Amino acid sequence: MKHLLLSLALFVAWLTLNESVSVGNLLLATLFAIVLPWVTARWRPEQPRIRRLGVALRLGFTILGDIVKSNIAVARLILGDERRITPRFVWVPLSLRDRHAIVTLAGIVTMTPGTLSADLSDDHRHLLVHAFDVDDDAAQAALIADIQQRYEAPLRLIFEKDAT
Repeated sequence: MKHLLLSLALFVAWLTLNESVSVGNLLLATLFAIVLPWVTARWRPEQPRIRRLGVALRLGFTILGDIVKSNIAVARLILGDERRITPRFVWVPLSLRDRHAIVTLAGIVTMTPGTLSADLSDDHRHLLVHAFDVDDDAAQAALIADIQQRYEAPLRLIFEKDAT
């Protein structure tokens, strides 16, 4: 099983979506988990390599915590005075070069309430982020530093072989 994580994800997704662990669903989940990665392999020319699993697990917990904190912060903004909401587009400089790391970063930013990945520059060196509450240049700099420190730095360690 060359694509064990993908197979496992397909297996769990099938059972979850069907809300059943019947023999038939177990057989179909197993079939899909084996056949789909094999059939789609030719459309995935470059496979991601997770180099540091421990860093990936810590990043996952960081993201979960940030999602909870961001939900609370966004709820306070929405339930408060609308004039306090100051949305802004921010270009975040990227040190990431691995395409899987960049896509993962964009997904993390989008999953975190209050931010959304909007675009990637043609040279893949900047990610455009729409932030729900960035009222000045200092807040913009803080957002950029936060994304780079909390998400981008661990992603370099996870995906890029030259990261130290």
